[in-house]
Amino acid sequence: VDPRHRLVTTKYNPARTWTAENSVGIGGSYLCVYGMEGPGGYQFVGRTLQMWNRYRRTAAFTEPYLLRFFDQIRFYEVSHDELTQIRRDFPLGDYPLRTEEGEFSLAEYEAFTAQHAAEIDAHTRRREEAFDDELARWHADGQFHYEAPEVEVSDDTLVIGDDDIVVDSSVAGSVWQLNVAEGDTVEAGQCVMLLESMKMEVAVLASQPGRVKTVVVKAGGRVSAGQPLLILEGESDQ
Repeated sequence: VDPRHRLVTTKYNPARTWTAENSVGIGGSYLCVYGMEGPGGYQFVGRTLQMWNRYRRTAAFTEPYLLRFFDQIRFYEVSHDELTQIRRDFPLGDYPLRTEEGEFSLAEYEAFTAQHAAEIDAHTRRREEAFDDELARWHADGQFHYEAPEVEVSDDTLVIGDDDIVVDSSVAGSVWQLNVAEGDTVEAGQCVMLLESMKMEVAVLASQPGRVKTVVVKAGGRVSAGQPLLILEGESDQ
């Protein structure tokens, strides 16, 4: 709440394709606790207990979510073993949180920021100058503009028959999950793989039934928009 204590940082570029559940990170001026595993780009500052409990009501989880609007949170350090035990106990209601009722007065807050305006402005200027210096270093050593290496697939390596169906990628990203293997039979509309792009999960569907002739990509590999992902043999070729 105090602007003199406010951290500002960048997100990762490129964003991670996997982030562990209950990771704590900062991106921009925002702090985030990842409630479930998935992709993410905030910079890690720690780990904590569960933010969601879908299976049980407890004193802390009167709803499936732990936090509500205007809640303030405070972290304290524990060991790895302590955190592991806390994560076992907390969803069961066996680890009590310390909670306190409070109030927030906008009038008092505005009076506070007015009283400390000079300090707040000085802190903000120092932070922006430091950020600009860091940004200049990133530009100088090439870290600022990340460009993923383009994946080149030579047409000479692909054997495509007249009746084959080429399933390509609609986006640039990475292969999150492969659902088929060469030789598998697929139905029209079946999800053959999942891509991750810009923190989104993109399903790749078979446009018609057939047999998987060639899987061009590997799990975890990067793909570009329009790149062939796999080749299906049409029903007439089976």
